[in-house]
Amino acid sequence: MVKTHLRRSPWAAAETQLPSPRSGLKRRLLGPAGWFVFLLRLFFPPLGEAPRGSRNLSRPPPGLSDVRQALAERSHPRSSSGGASRCPSAVTHAGSVRRPRRAASPVRQVHLAAPRPGAPRSGPEGDRGIEIPRQLGRGPSAFIPAEEILREGVESSRRQLFIEAFVSAGRVDNIAMVMGLHPQYLSSFWKTQYLLLRMDGPLPYHKRHYIAIMAAARHQCSYLVGLHMGEFLQVGGNPAWLQGLHCAPQKLRNLNEINKLLAHRPWLITKEHIEALLKTGENSWSLAELVQALVLLTHYHSLASFVFGCGINPEAEQDGGPSCQPPSPHSDSSPASDDGMGGSGGKDAMREVEMLMERMKLLQESQLEEEGVTQEEMATRFELEKTESLLVAPSDIADHSLQSNVLCFVEDPEFGYKDFTRRGEQAPPTFRAQDYTWEDHGYSLINRLYPDVGQLLDEKFQVVYNLTYNTIAMHCGVDTSMLRRAIWNYVHCVFGIRYDDYDYGEVNQLLERSLKIYIKTVACYPEKTTKRMYTQFWRHFKHSEKVHINLLLLEARMQAALLYALRAVTRYMT
Repeated sequence: MVKTHLRRSPWAAAETQLPSPRSGLKRRLLGPAGWFVFLLRLFFPPLGEAPRGSRNLSRPPPGLSDVRQALAERSHPRSSSGGASRCPSAVTHAGSVRRPRRAASPVRQVHLAAPRPGAPRSGPEGDRGIEIPRQLGRGPSAFIPAEEILREGVESSRRQLFIEAFVSAGRVDNIAMVMGLHPQYLSSFWKTQYLLLRMDGPLPYHKRHYIAIMAAARHQCSYLVGLHMGEFLQVGGNPAWLQGLHCAPQKLRNLNEINKLLAHRPWLITKEHIEALLKTGENSWSLAELVQALVLLTHYHSLASFVFGCGINPEAEQDGGPSCQPPSPHSDSSPASDDGMGGSGGKDAMREVEMLMERMKLLQESQLEEEGVTQEEMATRFELEKTESLLVAPSDIADHSLQSNVLCFVEDPEFGYKDFTRRGEQAPPTFRAQDYTWEDHGYSLINRLYPDVGQLLDEKFQVVYNLTYNTIAMHCGVDTSMLRRAIWNYVHCVFGIRYDDYDYGEVNQLLERSLKIYIKTVACYPEKTTKRMYTQFWRHFKHSEKVHINLLLLEARMQAALLYALRAVTRYMT
């Protein structure tokens, strides 16, 4: 279970290195009205405006010129060499990496995807190589109405986070827009991802993005693959590597096996897999490099779950390009059930909410009355839930082939998630969470080999696990801790992790079958998520509450995979 104590964050020490607009921009930022106009214009072009790709940028929304000016200033720091377009991360000799100077801004040159042929680049931004994001013809998500995401777009905390992301990376991507429904989590996520990709670490920058491509490709997530192909080139990566995994260095190709296991069956990882990567040789990994690679792999496997679970749409510069497709092959073909809220459908959805509230109340009362359940009974209930999870499978899954631009980064594409235990098969031993915990083992190991990232991961786990607004659908003042714990522990259950002190009978009481189907699909084979699955569970709940579930899934899945990987590292070291 995630502990609720908070450790001292090292982020404060690095805060001055972050590209924060608070000092120079705060007095000039958009007001609430200006920011709302910016978001509306970003997603919904005014009538009569030129089509996307030929839009005249000479008439920006009120206040956007301030952000543009800041972007232009930050994208060209003073340099005696005239400004390089690559991050100084090339390997200089065996085992060493050239680091960027601390005195320089850690922000790479702001440069979005290359414009489409014939697209004009007007104004001073075009001369400086900066492209302002084009408008989208649709919202950030195929599952969530755009107005639901933009409704709270003028909220100050979200506005500040979006502008920080825009100034530092030159874009506010659709993942950030959807995560922005929960600003506290988005802040923690953004800091962690920034450290993984753009701050000092054992791996060169271009290899970090290539590892992200390898991880996203295991789940056929063309959104993340396309995004990091662009990032890979911008930090000086070799374009030939993007022809496929067979063109990458052998050292990166050696990650394929552990990438495959982490993505689909992490319980199969052993110390022998770690030893094979660390053995002395021309293509060997250092322990610090491997730990960073493991964190990157689990981060992007889990982020692919979020992309598919929330139906994230491609950005404008990706939309229609050769490397991108809708978030799921089924998302556009599955009928939405939003119109089923009227009549009997609405009454059924209301009844589901009331039944959930009643079950939570009964469970809380029974916990106060019961003297306690024996360990034997706890173990029996876990095994029962694990066995029942075999029966939880969506009925509308259809096989689909990989896109060629994703398939080239995948070896053994037929390898996928297989239920942790099946009848008639010898099951691997259950991972008892108390034997190897994140708090006592994983956290300290990561912090020792990859300083600071352990603290940020720990903060992120705690933020999402404890995140609550004390609401359920239309009810306020509700203690949701029991429900959050059931979701978290069910994700760990399908990956074979058991908590001795948790009564798995609560899972069956609190999670309806349609919700279990959605959780298992998003966590285990996210590429098969459909809009039908998203709309069929918790039909009377807010979209922000469903996004909250996806955040829990993201972090629970990442922690489960990390525990298996770090346990193998610990066994290798001992």
